[in-house]
Amino acid sequence: MKSVIVGTDFSKGSFVALEIAVDIANKLRTGIRLIWVKKPKKLLSSEQMEVTEHLALEKLASLCNDTAPKLLHGTITSVVLSGKVANAIGDEARREDAPMIVIGTNGASGFEKYWMGSTAVRIVQEAPCPTLTIREGFDFHKSLEHIVVPIRINANSRQKVPPAAQMAKIFGSKVHILGLIETAQDALTLRTYLKQVEEFFAKENIPYSCCGRRYEDYSKTVLDYATSIHADLVVINTEQDRLLARLFLGTNAQQIVHHSQIPVLCIHPEDIGDIAR
Repeated sequence: MKSVIVGTDFSKGSFVALEIAVDIANKLRTGIRLIWVKKPKKLLSSEQMEVTEHLALEKLASLCNDTAPKLLHGTITSVVLSGKVANAIGDEARREDAPMIVIGTNGASGFEKYWMGSTAVRIVQEAPCPTLTIREGFDFHKSLEHIVVPIRINANSRQKVPPAAQMAKIFGSKVHILGLIETAQDALTLRTYLKQVEEFFAKENIPYSCCGRRYEDYSKTVLDYATSIHADLVVINTEQDRLLARLFLGTNAQQIVHHSQIPVLCIHPEDIGDIAR
């Protein structure tokens, strides 16, 4: 059975990520694979590393015991992996044929601090599927009522729409379509794009709103709008070229993942529809 991958460092942010992953797994009728990645510490002895891993195994077992009764269709399993966090999680997602990776970012527990900034970006880069990043401190409420979907005039911008629709169905959310242009001369083309997106959500019986903005700083405009409507999720594309995304996530995606206080669902262009498999 396919599993939603959840990376944990046992911080509050990663616990929130696990709670959200339960809802996603139940809707997708799948299980959860809980992962902790150990990294060699030069200042720790072999004995200290063994103690750290033992503590991690105990914490994983406790989380699995607490979470198992909440899963309706699948089971939760856990594993301790070694190496670079992004590579380990990406490889495990491929083995599990995961529909999604869910991680808490900016973890600040006394146990480990694995999911901060650049690590979250690298996980998104390595992910073979959509990745949901959730910053510690997010004022979480289970309904995730408002989802922002930015739309620009490019070949792949609309590819994030089906995954956004799937998330809206999982959480009963309203979608806020944010049309973005750099110059007024693009307004007519953008309106055509937005009409197509509106028709899609209407066909799926998903409540939505739609508005347009001109922007100079894409990531700031998206995050300012999301904050203004008290959004609970922002859905973005990474680099348009999947090969480029492996090497470089793209400035806008990096900025949003780094700075968003709101959960972010990152979709590689070819990942369209994966979470609905």
